[in-house]
Amino acid sequence: MKDIKVGGKWIGQNHRPFIIAEMSGNHNQSLERALQIIDAAADSGVDALKIQTYKAETMTLDITEGDFYINDDKSLWKGRSLYELYEEAHTPWEWHKAIFDHCKKRNVLCFSTPFDTTAVDFLEELEVPFYKIASFENTDIPLIKKVAQTGKPMIISTGMASVSELELSVKTARNNGCKDIILLKCTSTYPADPSNTNISTIKHMRELFGVQVGLSDHTMGIGVACASVAFGATVVEKHFTLSRAEGGVDSAFSLEPAELKSLVIETERAWQSLGQVTYGCAKNEEKSKAFRRSIYICDDLKAGDILTEKNLRCIRPGFGLPPKHYERLIGQKVKKEVKKGTPMKFEFI
Repeated sequence: MKDIKVGGKWIGQNHRPFIIAEMSGNHNQSLERALQIIDAAADSGVDALKIQTYKAETMTLDITEGDFYINDDKSLWKGRSLYELYEEAHTPWEWHKAIFDHCKKRNVLCFSTPFDTTAVDFLEELEVPFYKIASFENTDIPLIKKVAQTGKPMIISTGMASVSELELSVKTARNNGCKDIILLKCTSTYPADPSNTNISTIKHMRELFGVQVGLSDHTMGIGVACASVAFGATVVEKHFTLSRAEGGVDSAFSLEPAELKSLVIETERAWQSLGQVTYGCAKNEEKSKAFRRSIYICDDLKAGDILTEKNLRCIRPGFGLPPKHYERLIGQKVKKEVKKGTPMKFEFI
């Protein structure tokens, strides 16, 4: 499967994991904080920063009861209306250019998740390099069609989607001009539990759809993200904040700067460790052979002495005969004088 180039950076199994910091609403309605988040993300070594492009009125209705009120005891946002939540979490459209410009200054790709067609039109004016479709919109076929028609790469989070739903989304994207599609395995709970993340799906998804696959990770910490690389994840997206203690709509399951830096380092290490199926001694292990066990003469011997468990042992270093010959050597007669500490050879018997 081909590697994908986005904004001058590569995504694929021949390249280190592509790391995305998701700002979401962690700017807490402060442009200054948003720019600080960009700086911290850049300092952590991420490849890209993602924002979200919507307005509260394009997401829902301004109703504070019934279906529009969050009453789930397990939700981080219990007791709030959808409109109120989106009003707090949205990134003002007038900030977008400043955010894009600052990302460019810090050599971080900036892109966005549009939530309706007007957001796509707006982002096209800003020359966004690629797009993300959120899990809750991965069945919004008109939106996927609109994004695909830009001809730009598209990342689709797969949370909650069935195979048939994903098939329709991918088919729609391809049929409308999108040549580069990346699917992100995602569990749409906030935070997500590692036991419900099922990253084994990554390999299956790649084989099923023939696309690059990564992880949009809502678990705490970086363990799940690092493990996903072993299953072939080429992209990792994590929510990011300057400080969880300072609050914010997504701060509870967001990484802080030191954690994000660790994510960048450890996912690259995980990728570097993959290699290929191999057995035997690698080239850079050759010198380590000296520390294997091998058979050594452990007493001074003269011609005619018998090899016994006292004068012949399997010890380090590894310059003697391999231990597999030990039992056949016991009881053999040496034919010449051999000094203690001599590596055993067949020519001695």
